Amino acid sequence: MPFPEHVFQHTPALRDLITPPDASEMRFGQDRFDELDEQARAEGWPPGWRMEHDAREANRQAVLNGRWRQDLWVFAYGSLIWDPAVYVEEYRRGVLPGWRRRFCMRLEGGRGSHAQPGLMAALDQGGHCDGVAFRIAAELVDRETEFMWRREMFAGAYQPLFLGVSTPQGPVDALVFVMDRTNGRYMPDLTDEEAARMIAVAEGGIGPNFDYLHSLVRHLDELGIHDDDMKRLHAVTSALRA
Repeated sequence: MPFPEHVFQHTPALRDLITPPDASEMRFGQDRFDELDEQARAEGWPPGWRMEHDAREANRQAVLNGRWRQDLWVFAYGSLIWDPAVYVEEYRRGVLPGWRRRFCMRLEGGRGSHAQPGLMAALDQGGHCDGVAFRIAAELVDRETEFMWRREMFAGAYQPLFLGVSTPQGPVDALVFVMDRTNGRYMPDLTDEEAARMIAVAEGGIGPNFDYLHSLVRHLDELGIHDDDMKRLHAVTSALRA
């Protein structure tokens, strides 16, 4: 089922670029964890590789405490933009000050391995980030954030915060999943060249790490979202692979 027309009243160019939730592979239930737990055992991932269900749900309840009966704004900087996997009432362009996209999260599964870790993009402090803000209707917040927490807090490496986001239609207080700097997967001191070397060679069960970077840059371009840092990292990584 596609999104209703009014969802893109402020962003008509995005209308055909966003995956509807009922077509998204990221809208998964608890059974998906069983599959990945089996994969983790087969590949020898260390204990604690993902967040336990009770801890994840406690985090969701704490973060959203007092907000259950109101619409929820979410700021998206990566795949949440084009594949939100939740039912959205409104899309806007948005800018998050004080945070930037950065490949700073160590990746040892999926598109990396323990022997050759890769990197994932996250929001780290500094600069600003162009992305989108989308709104979930109040009556759907509880149900839809269950899907969102399974996805975003899968490994427990993000910190969910409410931060001010600028949009052309006015500021919003949005939920943002930023890098948890206390998490062991955080890699704060990588240069672009060091990050590029990791991304260029890392590969896991679902493919090369470079494919993830390439997909991110391609989608941002397609969506008209500008990020010189990502383009520079992509260029350096491409040169290394060549």
